[in-house]
This record gives sequence, structure tokens and C-alpha cells, in this order.
Amino acid sequence: MDVKSLRINGARLRHTLEEMAKIGATAGGGVHRLALSDEDKQARDLFLGWLQEMDVEVKIDEMGNMFAQRAGKNNSLPPVLSGSHIDSQPKGGRFDGILGVMGALEVLRTIHENRLETKRPVTIVNWTNEEGSRFAPAMAGSGVWAGKLDRDWVYARTDIQGKKFGEELKRIGYRGQQPVKKQPIHAYFELHIEQGPILEEEGKAIGLPKGIIGLYWYDVTVEGQANQVGPTPMEGRRDALCAAAEMILKLNELPAGMGGNMVATVGEIHNFPNSRNIIPGRVHFTVDIRSWDDGLAIRAWKEVRKNFEQIAGKRGCTIWIDETWSLEHTAFDQKLLKRLEGITEQLAYSKHSMISGAGHDAGYLNQVAPTAMIFVPSIGGRSHVEVEETKWEDCERGANVLLHGILQSALGE
Repeated sequence: MDVKSLRINGARLRHTLEEMAKIGATAGGGVHRLALSDEDKQARDLFLGWLQEMDVEVKIDEMGNMFAQRAGKNNSLPPVLSGSHIDSQPKGGRFDGILGVMGALEVLRTIHENRLETKRPVTIVNWTNEEGSRFAPAMAGSGVWAGKLDRDWVYARTDIQGKKFGEELKRIGYRGQQPVKKQPIHAYFELHIEQGPILEEEGKAIGLPKGIIGLYWYDVTVEGQANQVGPTPMEGRRDALCAAAEMILKLNELPAGMGGNMVATVGEIHNFPNSRNIIPGRVHFTVDIRSWDDGLAIRAWKEVRKNFEQIAGKRGCTIWIDETWSLEHTAFDQKLLKRLEGITEQLAYSKHSMISGAGHDAGYLNQVAPTAMIFVPSIGGRSHVEVEETKWEDCERGANVLLHGILQSALGE
């Protein structure tokens, strides 16, 4: 068989994506499928059912990471691995993450139905809790697997309702018996929507990122003094929300003041007791700083942390800061990037070299094995929101690049 002529089944890929989009579907056209929720379990069950239709070995590890391996001629060789995640942001999009899992599933189906015998095994994966929106930090499943996060520390992480990660993983029935630890991997590929506007603006079908920017997460708690709003004079108030608001504005000014390529964001805030006639006594908010230049991101944090402490002191508040998580910038494997460039040219798809501004499980996988990603355009550059959209033909193109990236790696050296 001439494997170069092989293509995935675009209609089938669309069907699987549409079936997945029904799970946790929102009125605005997105999905709400938080990690370890009932919706996450339902999506995992559906994925598992599809896997069981093929000749694959399914294993679920202690972090709930789901692996499905198709045997090769020599199963002692490290496998080619591909996947992404099923969980979503709150009221998130229907392509983020899931395209990488369903794209890998479609590749496996294509290999299976054409009865291709690869030299080495091919494995696809659904990584647990990539988003980190319900349980921080992000990329928890791949982080523990890669040996960069402690399993029990992640098990003890809690959501806003105080529910523990480990207990919720067990509740949905996906706390597996397989030990969670890295293993030799020949190559890792991850298909994903771009989540930004560059490919659409450039008119390119495929993005080939050279790496992922560094990510630095912090949790900040400001403690003031709650009191009744009417009888309490403005002078001498210890308003935690006013202090937090000043800090947030200072963070927003940070990238311009540092003189480098960086973004800084507060994406989550909780005000206590959150009553219209009580002065806020406590505020918790998150800080997300990202840059390709890790040194710049670290210097920026040190600078803004000093500002936070000064603001807290000026307003009579106490501040606690937790340096929650960090992942230095990732440079992908040059050999795999060259391979994907050649495949994209052979398929006559236009391509664009870029950097990923979003975090991905590929960041941890790159510390274990040669890694590369494939991007397809996001309409309007929108992602992590209900209106997130990608054309079906772009999904198909990305999956075809993934197919041949996996095949060349699994059939070759």
C-alpha cells in the first residue's frame, strides 16, 4: 500500500467531534466539561467505547490518563504517542483539546481499517486536567506522568467547593491501577487549534510552532477587615477589594513597563463575603505571567510582587502569595518540525512557523521525548469561550498532517 496517499476520514472526524460537543453543551454553542466532573466522565466513557471497537490495549493510570496502544512489529521499541485532553474551560469551546484526542483517534482508526503494520507501537492518550480551571495547576496528568509534579500533592488539590482531586478522580471511576510514570517515547505529536489570530490573518492552513512560551502562575490572597458599609467612615477602612483592584491594575501595566514580549493576566477573582452592604474583608485572585523569555517573566514577577506588598501595606491589609506553578518555555524537536514541514508541503497545505502562547501537555512531554505540535486556525482568534470555532476542513487538514507525522515516525527508524 502507498501510505503517502492515505487520508483520514473527515466526515467521521467531524462526527466524533460533534458527538463529544453534545456532552456538557452550553446554550452559547460551547461546552462546560470541567476536569473530573460528571461531564468529563461521560466523555471519557464515550471515548473508551470508541477505543474498544479497535484492536488496542487500553490502560488507565493513577492520574486517570487514558492510553490506547496499537501493537507494532516490535513492541519492545518505544511507541509513537499522540493526544491532548477532553476537559474544557468553564463555558469553553468545542475544539480546544478535544481536537487533539479525536484527531489521534481518527489516525488510529485509519491505521486500523487499512490494516497497516507499523514497525513500532502507536499509542494515543487523553491527559487528565490539562486546563487547570477546576483544579490548579494545569497539565496535572502529564506533569505527574513526566515526573515534574507529585501525584499525592495533586491528589490533595481542591476546587472552589473544597472537593479534592484524588477523591473526585475516584468518584468518576477513572483512578486507574496503572502506575503513573514516564516511559520511553519515540516521538510525541499533539494536534490543536491555534487559539489565536495569526494563522487566519496570514491565510495559512497549518501552524508549526517552534515551542511554547514560559508560564508562571501565582495565587494571591488579600486580607482586610469586613464591616458594615454605612456606619464605617471611608477614612481608615481596610478594604481588601480596593487593595486587590489596585494590584490588578498594577499587573496590567507590567508588560509595558518591563520593555519585553510578555503578557500578564488576572483571570479569576473571589470576593468575600461578597455582599453589597459589607466592606470586603478578603479577596483571592490569580496571576498568570507568560513570556518566551523566562528571565523576563521572573524579573517581572519580583517587581510586581513588591508593588503588591506596598499596596497592601498602604491600605492596611495583609497579603499571602502562593507561587502555584511554573513551566519554562519549551523548544520543540527540530527533526520532528522538519518532518512536519515536509509532510505539509507534500499535502500541498500552506504553513506558518510560530510560537504557542498557550500552554499544552506537549510542554511536559517535551521534557521526556522529542515533541512537536500541529496547529489549525481559530476563527477570529477566539478560544476558551463558547464562540470558539474552527472550520471542518481545517480540522481534516490538521489530522492528515498528524496521520503522516505518526506514520513516518512509526514506520521509519
